[in-house]
Amino acid sequence: MDSGRIRMPGNASRTAPGDRAPSRTARPGSRTGRIAALAAAALIATVVPSAQAATAPAPRVDLVVLVVDDGGSAVGAITAELKGSGVPYRRIDLNDPNRPVLNQAFLSDTVDGRPRAKYQGVVLPHETAFGPDSAEQTALRAYERTFGIPQVDAYTWSHPGVGLDYTNEGGMSGVLDGVTTSVTPAGQAGPFRYLAGSLTFEDNDPAIAESYGYAGRPRAGYTSYLDLPVEGGGRASLVGEYAADGRRELVVTFAYNQYQRQFRALARGIVEWLTQGVHLGQSRNYLSVHVDDVFAPDARWDPALDCTPGDFDCAGDDGEGANPIRMTAADAQYAAAWQKASGFTLDMVYNGGQGEQWKAEHGGSDPLTDRLVADRAQYRWINHTYTHPFLGCVQDNTVVPWRCATDARGNTLWVTRAELSAQIRDNHDWAVRKGIAVDRSELVTGEHSGLRTLPQQPVDNPNLAGALADNGVKWTGSDNSREPQQRALTTASGAAKTVPRHPMNVYYNVGTAAEMADEYNWVYTSRADGGSGICESNPASTCLPAPLPLATGYADHIVPQEARTALSHVLGNDPRPHYVHQSNLAEERLLYPVLDRVLADYRGLFAPSAPLVNPAQRDVGTELTRRTAWDQALAAGKVTVYRIGTTVTVKAPSGVTAPVTAPEGTRKKLLLGTTAFGTAYAGTRSAWTSPELLQSAVTLTIPTT
Repeated sequence: MDSGRIRMPGNASRTAPGDRAPSRTARPGSRTGRIAALAAAALIATVVPSAQAATAPAPRVDLVVLVVDDGGSAVGAITAELKGSGVPYRRIDLNDPNRPVLNQAFLSDTVDGRPRAKYQGVVLPHETAFGPDSAEQTALRAYERTFGIPQVDAYTWSHPGVGLDYTNEGGMSGVLDGVTTSVTPAGQAGPFRYLAGSLTFEDNDPAIAESYGYAGRPRAGYTSYLDLPVEGGGRASLVGEYAADGRRELVVTFAYNQYQRQFRALARGIVEWLTQGVHLGQSRNYLSVHVDDVFAPDARWDPALDCTPGDFDCAGDDGEGANPIRMTAADAQYAAAWQKASGFTLDMVYNGGQGEQWKAEHGGSDPLTDRLVADRAQYRWINHTYTHPFLGCVQDNTVVPWRCATDARGNTLWVTRAELSAQIRDNHDWAVRKGIAVDRSELVTGEHSGLRTLPQQPVDNPNLAGALADNGVKWTGSDNSREPQQRALTTASGAAKTVPRHPMNVYYNVGTAAEMADEYNWVYTSRADGGSGICESNPASTCLPAPLPLATGYADHIVPQEARTALSHVLGNDPRPHYVHQSNLAEERLLYPVLDRVLADYRGLFAPSAPLVNPAQRDVGTELTRRTAWDQALAAGKVTVYRIGTTVTVKAPSGVTAPVTAPEGTRKKLLLGTTAFGTAYAGTRSAWTSPELLQSAVTLTIPTT
């Protein structure tokens, strides 16, 4: 991962990031009369130039962001946030000799006799990206003054040109790893109101400097949003707003990339400030966890064989395995109590037939099933097929790795539609008989089988789509590490779509922390250190410097790493579920330390106005489908959205719902009257929305205060 660290040569307090060092004399100005007026303006206020006649039409502002990109990680991070949340933007590559020139015609024009601003906000690498006295910089500043357009300086240094003292005047510059910063009262009342108050910069590797910054003391016209204490007393700012010369800039003086937690926590607020709280796109913090194989036992890792007995490639075992891992009634009681205490609901992805088989093999009694069924209303439930067979091609296990069996003509043999359908139907019916509320439209096949499985099975089982249609399945789980994009499985009688799921690195075949650390060492250490060497041959993996201690490796290394990975998905507006296995709730209950860490870290970062969203599988599928259609409409240039005064108009292709974010108090126009718009989240209102009956566009009215 790019650490995001950018250090400055020479005198750090006086040297700017990027190719050009701003002169100390290149100041936005000191017109204090305008500063007070700008500071008093509300975040969503419509700015009307003072030179404009009172009778002149209010300007139209298109809700598109202009991104001026120098290839740095800071602009890249903001661009990723815009793209990921569905905000339209136009990117200008500063390194492209054929790029358009920023001038008045590029930035604005007239539509229907009304002046039009083509961009609602501007992202620059730093405050003088085109050169402090260049024609392009001059044109941009004039545009921002005329239309009240805000500008984000993605990464700059602390100097008077952005409203800050130099760092050697009571501030600081240096590595920020592990430093705790605070959201100021102005930040909590403004764009960062969804944060709890403190923000600690990541420090994932003490041997590597991951973030560098410049904290300066504010001057007149500067309002700090994020600061930290400095030597000698007082506080210095890392993020704030500078209002001067009729313009507003959000000034960021630390380096970052799109993956770092400190940026992910601030990203929403940066976009809200940039768009004045009104924009296309929406963002949530999602977390759902699927527990696969419920009611079924899972095989156990063998530390002597370095494999899992029963797996095709586990040489030396008898193919049966011993001492499988399965939850007990006590584990089920613990799960229910943990859910209540944590305020989080798990999705139980169940195999009813495996439970029946266990019961038959153990004297007709199964306290685990009895307990989970008794507590059935406390969980969500997802069909995982009746007995968890492989539902793709017929497997030929006479070779390692296995291959798809073929007939005499070399044609692949497939699990039949009837078999597929029976596995889905029987498991659903089993749940209904037990009084378990299960949604027929949701499914996860065992090992995501039936879907293409590389390298042996490069295509889906041709019988899968039909079997899904036979049973009313609309959403089937897939493995995000193999297929991160949603796709359709279509047949003449219906269509289903995949719901990619993130695998959590808490293995299905371990019940204790020592077993987990042992298998982890096998996967992530070099051959020289006694491992498999997989990490050496896989370019996507990194080898551990030394094997983890079996007694402490799970708690000290694996738990924080897996929690950090899961939280990065949560903070990245990613609705895809995570999946684990019932074995992770058994014996030493390895899943809970990871989830406890994720929940604690999240709740330490965010205020109650931004709660975790815990979507069902069908809701994730719907969200991904909407995003795909929206992204396609944006890419095709088929979306028009603009604001005139307090009215926002959104036009999109028929059948495409638009994601919109707006302030509290926003109203949506109906054929007769209006209604409150959207749902509350993180201090704003947002929703997927479309025109009402007999309307051709969405029309919103934004409050003036």
